[in-house]
Amino acid sequence: MERAPFATFTVAVSMILLSFAVESCLSILHQDLMINTKYTPLILNHGLDTTTTTMVMPLYYNDSNKFVNSASKHSRRHLQTRRPPNARMPLHDDLLINGYYTTRLWIGTPPQRFALIVDTGSTVTYVPCAGCEQCGKHQDPKFQPELSSTYQPVKCNIDCSCDNDRKQCTYERQYAEMSSSSGVLGQDIVSFGNQSELPPQRAVFGCENVETGDLYSQHADGIMGLGHGDLSIVDQLVDKGVISDSFSLCYGGMDVGGGAMVLGGIVPPSDMVFALSDPDRSPYYNIDLKEIHVAGKALPLSPKVFDGKHGTVLDSGTTYAYLPESAFAAFKDAIMKELHTLKQIKGPDPNYNDICFSGSSSDSSQLSKTFPSVDMVFNNGQKLSLYPENYLFRHSKVHGAYCLGIFQNGKDPTTLLGGIVVRNTLVTYDREHEKIGFWKTNCSELWERLHISTSPPSLPTSSNTTNTTTDMAPSEPPQYDNPGVIKIGLITFYMSVSVKYSDLKPHISELAEFISKELAVNVSQVHLMNFTSKGSNSLIRWAIFPPESEEYIANATAMPG
Repeated sequence: MERAPFATFTVAVSMILLSFAVESCLSILHQDLMINTKYTPLILNHGLDTTTTTMVMPLYYNDSNKFVNSASKHSRRHLQTRRPPNARMPLHDDLLINGYYTTRLWIGTPPQRFALIVDTGSTVTYVPCAGCEQCGKHQDPKFQPELSSTYQPVKCNIDCSCDNDRKQCTYERQYAEMSSSSGVLGQDIVSFGNQSELPPQRAVFGCENVETGDLYSQHADGIMGLGHGDLSIVDQLVDKGVISDSFSLCYGGMDVGGGAMVLGGIVPPSDMVFALSDPDRSPYYNIDLKEIHVAGKALPLSPKVFDGKHGTVLDSGTTYAYLPESAFAAFKDAIMKELHTLKQIKGPDPNYNDICFSGSSSDSSQLSKTFPSVDMVFNNGQKLSLYPENYLFRHSKVHGAYCLGIFQNGKDPTTLLGGIVVRNTLVTYDREHEKIGFWKTNCSELWERLHISTSPPSLPTSSNTTNTTTDMAPSEPPQYDNPGVIKIGLITFYMSVSVKYSDLKPHISELAEFISKELAVNVSQVHLMNFTSKGSNSLIRWAIFPPESEEYIANATAMPG
């Protein structure tokens, strides 16, 4: 059974580059032009590569009992001669504090924001909808289809289940921990955030009418389904040809949280370890696990023990790891034999028989001095090395105490590997080549370690790189209103300054006031979107929004002179 976890400052601005999006050769100031013809969105893509892209999205962590649902394998057939772009998205929350990781998705026109649990075991993306008969109170307001000019219901057809009136397609998902979600299917514009190279796309999603169990009580709004299936957001984007058939997740380490997600392909690091993943073996993402080693010694088990029922499954929506009965007994015994200096104590929750130990360092980076190494060996001979943070969680009541985060999977012979096993590990689900890659890294510094810029302009190279992205909604899809009239919905620009962001941060409000005066707008219209800091250089992305009472920026403001 899975358990819920528990001074005056002057700065010289070295460069402010302002240019309209139509002057795409500069690519510095981008206006999101909102040009409207009734219900047909038009995406203006000035000077950009129109081939498929990779999306990178941030992840947020939150712990909940794992959802297990059925999904049909959907065959892929794309052969790419050139790597398409991707969507990079940040992850939020923390694996053991919240019980899951979430990312942000925007749906509709104008966009409505949602915090969705990133779940490789689910095949539908769904959010609570206005008028829901039984939905809990979540992080964001319910989706209101009537407020989106681009929303369309998925009409009843022979390929779906239909509502009682035979007008609209429906969906229903039930999970192992007895929670469920059901509702109707809709279609709308989905946006992936400001780090994404992929422009907003039309996609099908679930509009919830009923939630039960953990889905009703959780803080997150809904689920982003990344599994195999026609309704999976990954399958939909691949079928449209806008991303390659791959995605990646990277969860932050112990005491860190957060992370990143990429929809689409990335260039794998040279030392990434791969395991085969057979889509015919089960409806879930599986790997061909052969052995587990503790302190360099293989557990006395047949490889068949890891191939029961669904095999060895990776599930991003599960917090901990669960082994078949015989494998768990062998793993527990092997770990305990190596803990010579620690004392076994009771767990933090009397409702669970946690296996916990006291007497270790409170510094998680020092755990390898007292806890043994663990290796997972695949059929191809490659192995994934686990650090203590990949199989332990902190005792919430005893300082310097830790508990095993790997449990027995009841009488189920499936091996289920949740997020704890891949903390600080980039996991690439290469569906096109039917393999899954693992690369140990610091997920809070993923883009720097992959040498990927988080902003279009580049900064001078330096050490001590950090990156933070403010959670802001993407610009609305461009629309037409009156023929011949261009309306500016958003202006963004980059500012490069030769100052560390830690020194600059206390004076951001002063800088915003300076910008508002220079551009003759109200300071409330000036928003910091994100920043990248490298050494003593900082790159800041600003946005100018319309006044609160207006939908657009006045042409006199947007196009001075």
